[in-house]
Amino acid sequence: MAAPRIRLGMVGGGRGAFIGAVHRIASRIDDKYELVAGALSSNPENAKASAEDLLIAPDRAYSSYEEMFKDEAARDDGIEAVAIVTPNHMHFPVAKAALEAGINVICDKPVTRTLEEALELEKIAKNSDAFFALTHNYSGYPLVRYAREMVERGDIGNIRLVQVEYPQEWMTEPQPDDNKQASWRTDPARSGAAGCLGDIGTHAFQLARFISGQKVSSVCADLTAFVPGRPVDDNVHVMMRFENGAKGMLWTSQVAPGCENGLRIRIFGDKAGLTWAQENPNELWLTPLAAPAQRITRRDDYLDSDIAVRGIRIPFGHPEGYLEAFATIYTDVAEVLQAKREGKTVDIESWIPGIDTGVEGLKFITAVLASSEADSRWTPLNP
Repeated sequence: MAAPRIRLGMVGGGRGAFIGAVHRIASRIDDKYELVAGALSSNPENAKASAEDLLIAPDRAYSSYEEMFKDEAARDDGIEAVAIVTPNHMHFPVAKAALEAGINVICDKPVTRTLEEALELEKIAKNSDAFFALTHNYSGYPLVRYAREMVERGDIGNIRLVQVEYPQEWMTEPQPDDNKQASWRTDPARSGAAGCLGDIGTHAFQLARFISGQKVSSVCADLTAFVPGRPVDDNVHVMMRFENGAKGMLWTSQVAPGCENGLRIRIFGDKAGLTWAQENPNELWLTPLAAPAQRITRRDDYLDSDIAVRGIRIPFGHPEGYLEAFATIYTDVAEVLQAKREGKTVDIESWIPGIDTGVEGLKFITAVLASSEADSRWTPLNP
């Protein structure tokens, strides 16, 4: 008998938002969740209208997350988890309140606006019975997970080089004030001190860490705001030193004309290399030393990996992409929460980005900002 759907609430994600709709689609692809409540906007009228759009019952359409957590806690059918899809500055207070109320959290990245907030939230999460997940959705792609397993079993040998990039073009010119997506991302009060770095650089960093398994020890960074008057970075170059001696480079930009969503990673060991690109996510290239390149596709009939195959929903040759990878994170979380109902644990938990991933991402952001401000001096990550 199928487990009951997870009762989900949402903070943010109302009319005019982008990522809220993505979270809602992802939560429903595998039919593991039901959105039953929401505080969808800081504007009460927009919150109400957005709830009506989503067929949320009027008595469960809230004007604030505090009201939602209080009222839902009093219901026998109250929410079990909350998706936080607000601008960055609201991640900390909402996640803190949810964890302290015993509500499981699915939070968009970066985990908080500052490292201090992330460290405080880490303490709260580790002292809470609630589960905390961070939606670094690119780690949900089947071939990304397969690449990680290939690295772990030594298919490419000892890692020497990690090259990751994530360029976009959409901020190349100044954006109008009424562009909701651009306005909060370029406002340090809401985005934090990092602009492009926090928005998509954290994805590039997490992907490099996720696949390589290597920890970054120090960074040498150069951040630029190319658009005049922009108060946060829109282009980032980072050299990275890893604890095992490997070297890496990370480039992320939102002012690169012709680049739509160019997340790409290359990892080289002393036996072979791996290449994966998000705009063509259904293939992974293995390049052995002094041998022909091998194209690995998303086929459940020959991928020798349970973790990769669990993210495949349709026959090979039919492309799967961004929404499905996002859905894999949601479905993995659902498995954890359904096991919690029965007092059990599941192995998939170790594959889900959590509070530790979020804290490490803020340590990276903090070190990169400090390095750039110190004229690109090599700067260690906070231990």
